[in-house]
Amino acid sequence: MIFWKLFYTFCKIGIFNFGGGYAMIALIQNEVVEKNAWMTAQEFTDIVAVSQMTPGPIGINVATYAGYTAVVNAGYDTWLGILGSFVASFAVVLLPFLLMLLVTRYLLKHKDNKDVNNVFAALRITVIGLIAATALLLTSSDNFGSYSQNPVQFFLSIAIFASVFWATSRRKANPILLILLCGFIGFVVYYC
Repeated sequence: MIFWKLFYTFCKIGIFNFGGGYAMIALIQNEVVEKNAWMTAQEFTDIVAVSQMTPGPIGINVATYAGYTAVVNAGYDTWLGILGSFVASFAVVLLPFLLMLLVTRYLLKHKDNKDVNNVFAALRITVIGLIAATALLLTSSDNFGSYSQNPVQFFLSIAIFASVFWATSRRKANPILLILLCGFIGFVVYYC
């Protein structure tokens, strides 16, 4: 049954994730799109976009939407899709929560230990790699289009990406205004 598979999959994602939600996205994509084919790459990209705009941690938001979409795409009705979103969300936080309860006392006691600090240094590098993998995952043709299929869409996507990157990194622009502006541009260009 899909609910047990969702629970197992998101427990596995939760326990092996280090670095927060952005690091988790590549793991979730691998499981729900590549391994289990619960959704298409385009649906997953849409889930990530919506998860970034909604309040709360992005990893849990992606798990919530992915659980819902996986169950609905499997042919179940909307109410069972809501149950799927609950199962995925619960599973992704269950084991890390229990692990932190067990490990916290040890970490607090040995926080100045050289070996513990070396492990955390290695984990920091791993987190950077996972976040970089997520960035590469999101630079697919699902997001930017394809030069051979629609060169105008491709170059417009590159221009929007470069402009937003520049505005946030150099000008410290308000991200909410950028999201609204890009949403408006996308609506005008692709739907009008």
